[in-house]
Amino acid sequence: MTEFLVEAYVPQSDGAGAERGAERARAAAEQLSSEGEPVRYLRSIFVPEDETCFYLFEAVSAAAVRKAAERAALHFERITTAVADTKGATR
Repeated sequence: MTEFLVEAYVPQSDGAGAERGAERARAAAEQLSSEGEPVRYLRSIFVPEDETCFYLFEAVSAAAVRKAAERAALHFERITTAVADTKGATR
């Protein structure tokens, strides 16, 4: 499966909105997976200064992630393929 990043607008003052979006994203991914379309919500990063929240999913296609984002009512700008650092953090 491939990782996809969903870029969504979230007002700077609405950190709770980013958290609610993450909860909805997780639920939507679980729902789609139970319907036979594998989507997994991984995590989110809220950047208040940029009024942006990034939601990271794993799925077989961007179309599946789009379905999850739409079900989660995320007000997203775009969905792009993401490449994670597989070596991990160093200290």
